[in-house]
Amino acid sequence: MQVQEADFCDIPSLCILLNTLFSKEMEFIPDFETQKNGLELILNNEQMGKLFVLKHEDKVIGMVNLLFTISTALGGKVALLEDMVVEPLWHNQGGGTLLLTHAIVYAQKLTCKRITLQSDVDNVAAHRFYKRFGFELSGMKTLKLHLLKEEL
Repeated sequence: MQVQEADFCDIPSLCILLNTLFSKEMEFIPDFETQKNGLELILNNEQMGKLFVLKHEDKVIGMVNLLFTISTALGGKVALLEDMVVEPLWHNQGGGTLLLTHAIVYAQKLTCKRITLQSDVDNVAAHRFYKRFGFELSGMKTLKLHLLKEEL
């Protein structure tokens, strides 16, 4: 297994992985075209974020992305870790560790002061996984406002 930067040719495989991820999450609905558009936006703008893929013999089996912003509280660049997923058949084989370690090292090289991520409140296995890398539960609560409503 190896981690590398994603390319446009990886998008169909990444959409399949996102389908797997979003099918488990409470708040998201998988939609190939929507996910494809989001992935293209990231790949087209390195200032916005970076996509990494986990591959085994040239087959994409996992992904993670980092999105970048500025924290006024910390006075510098920070990263949001999004869409961390490994194909279920490859769970517990070290791929998630490779992906997350790569993302952390990359953020450190960019001098990011923090990485933040969100996880479903009942995803205890993910919480244990991230805590092994030093992530801590935050006292903050996520609120959101949908600006564009889906047309019926």
